[in-house]
Amino acid sequence: MFSLPLLRHTDVPPRVTENFILSGYRFPNYSLRQCLASAFRPTNETGNFWTHFLPIFIFFFHFQEVFGWEGAPDPSDPFFYPFWNYLLGVCCLLLASSLAHLLNSMSLCIREICFFVDYGTISAYTVGSSLAYYYYIHPRAGIPPLDAGLHNTSSSSSSSPSSSSSWLPEFQAFFDTFYIPSSCLVAIICVLACCNTRQNWRTYRYAIRTLVFLLPFFVSSTPVFYRLLSPSPYPSSSASSAAVSVTAHYFYRHCFWLVVSALFNISKVPERLCPGAFDIWGHSHQWFHCCTFLSILDELHMIKAELRALFLHPTLVLPPVVPTRLPGPELLTTYGIMVLLQVCIASIIAWFSRGAYLIYAPQQKQLKQH
Repeated sequence: MFSLPLLRHTDVPPRVTENFILSGYRFPNYSLRQCLASAFRPTNETGNFWTHFLPIFIFFFHFQEVFGWEGAPDPSDPFFYPFWNYLLGVCCLLLASSLAHLLNSMSLCIREICFFVDYGTISAYTVGSSLAYYYYIHPRAGIPPLDAGLHNTSSSSSSSPSSSSSWLPEFQAFFDTFYIPSSCLVAIICVLACCNTRQNWRTYRYAIRTLVFLLPFFVSSTPVFYRLLSPSPYPSSSASSAAVSVTAHYFYRHCFWLVVSALFNISKVPERLCPGAFDIWGHSHQWFHCCTFLSILDELHMIKAELRALFLHPTLVLPPVVPTRLPGPELLTTYGIMVLLQVCIASIIAWFSRGAYLIYAPQQKQLKQH
């Protein structure tokens, strides 16, 4: 199983090769068992597998800390539905990426399907992030201030800087009605574009894929941009005000790691500078994986900071008759959206997979004859 020779870029189909990676290739006829075993063998995909597989456990460790905080609801409470959807989005992204790099040597057709699924999970992750942003960072997220719950809304809005008047009304329609649908639509567009780069648009495929995924970042991050440009929704005397101040810190780090990962993915540095020297360890895609995970981890810390702010907010002790600013999460508005999105993404993947089969099945038969 470990004796299968690793090949140079001249010994494998051009479809398998990567720019400036000269050796360490697996021939695209491995069995499932051989692919799994290759995770423990130094190939040019080994680092790509581990740099997204191990972070799954790191992410879950930081994720579950929230449930032990004082004031946190039960993990099964609807309040955490968006948080669980976010977990599913991140874990599916990391797992799909890992398996795509591990299993792509089974055949040329399976290679295409692996990366179609990878692009689909990236888009699903962006919607999972949007759900978390919507319910935890939305301008009207959480429970209204105590004064707003006990007095007339109009009178409290003029005296409290944390009242709803501090939110610009022209953005309310977007945040309340169009934010989640826009995130879903952009996610679907991204899957279509990225899958298409594997069958057309191949010359600038890395730049296209990187730039395409900047669009869902800007759409999903609008609540954060709004938060950074608006007064804090929490009273200045509240402990929540101090907790929410770290949001900007983590968001800027989140953006920094995204930019660095994009630079690695487009530039193909360091292997571009010394082809062949980074074939197994240290090539750009491994650094791309590391930076994207650091970006996700900072995003998680940002969401946790918002959750802690909501837990510390004194109005959380209000009786249930006090209405919330935003309707709380429900199964249909969280899991339902993700399921519907997955159906759409699966349909797109099936369509492109059929095209990949028609293109690569004849080639695969020829490869097996040699």
